[in-house]
Amino acid sequence: MNRLLGWRCSVCGATYAPDEIEYVCPRHGDAGIVDAVYDYAGMAAATPRAALAASGNLSMWRYRPLLPIAADAAAPPLHVGGTPLYQAQALGAWLGLPNLFVKDDGRNPTASFKDRASALVLMKAQEQGASIVTTASTGNAGAALAGLAASIGQPTVIFAPKTAPSAKVAQLLTYGATVLLVDGNYDAAFELCLAASKEFGWYCRNTGYNPYTVEGKKTAAFEICEQLQWRAPDAIFVSVGDGNIITGLHRGLQDLLALGWIDRLPKLMAVQASGSSAIYNAWASGADDITPVQATTVADSIAADLPRDGLRALRAIRQTGGKAIQVTDAEILAAIPLLARLTGVFAEPAGAAALAGLQAAMRDQGSAIAPEATVVLMITGNGLKDIGSAMKASGQATIIEPTLAAVKKALKTIQVR
Repeated sequence: MNRLLGWRCSVCGATYAPDEIEYVCPRHGDAGIVDAVYDYAGMAAATPRAALAASGNLSMWRYRPLLPIAADAAAPPLHVGGTPLYQAQALGAWLGLPNLFVKDDGRNPTASFKDRASALVLMKAQEQGASIVTTASTGNAGAALAGLAASIGQPTVIFAPKTAPSAKVAQLLTYGATVLLVDGNYDAAFELCLAASKEFGWYCRNTGYNPYTVEGKKTAAFEICEQLQWRAPDAIFVSVGDGNIITGLHRGLQDLLALGWIDRLPKLMAVQASGSSAIYNAWASGADDITPVQATTVADSIAADLPRDGLRALRAIRQTGGKAIQVTDAEILAAIPLLARLTGVFAEPAGAAALAGLQAAMRDQGSAIAPEATVVLMITGNGLKDIGSAMKASGQATIIEPTLAAVKKALKTIQVR
């Protein structure tokens, strides 16, 4: 049985019983995001760390005792979580960081980190007997919801900006979701999704609104620390759009620290595209609120005018002694083939942004990434999500006649890597 005591508003600190609210603190409307409050002493007593390994479960449900779900709640059948953490030896050698690791969440069922949130949200939706589950998405959150919902026969409606990459829209349609492409950006899709969920009584998955998204995403932090033999890394680099993923990582790390399973919090390094840098701007100026921007970036997964979980993301950066970093689209695109060629991990632009951020941090003397530091790159989505960007970053193939002479001629002008 989980040890959820209730919810605490991240804005005003008001507390609520576990079933007293559905999404947000009513004092602040849609902005009143809440955090789970746990009985950590009871949780630690009921679930010794060794019990996780004894369970034999290699998915995110390995950490079921640390999640706000009933012990007998049925999880979607797809294998979510348990993604590999690779020691990136060649990339680490190239960067001068021998203890560099890559967490490849592109290995999830719908090829992104967002599967973690959608799996947990769907369990709560099923508990409530929801007829329709909906979300706003640039593609990945929607695909995660649609794919996992398909595995349990749950109807979904996905709101996405009409500019979403075609591969992501294809995923949504293939999974059988009802897809509404909004003539506007992600923020417009978000607001319309909220309005529709209230009007029609649909269960809403929106990040920075539904509190269970963070609870699902925190399982990545659990996995990273367990895969490092319960040692917290020194820093985790992660791309940031609406702020919910870095908030989830922070939440998971806080849980582990409260349980006594790790002895410190790693620095959370938030990487934003320079064309979508509302959180970076607030961090750099020392502000406690976030001013919207007009987001434009090739990394569609982290494009957000107003980050819906921006305040908690700022807290995650500051409370861990981390930094916010902005990188250009050119730097993000260059990181895609660099990551792929030195690790074999193929990332979409938002995923590769983590590497671009690490490179930027190493150029910045104030970021102090020590050569012996244990650093994790959080890769949030697979490169097949956005083939157009991958082709732009990696160049074109050479077309030749079907003869050996043509092969020899081509090899004179190209270099075999």
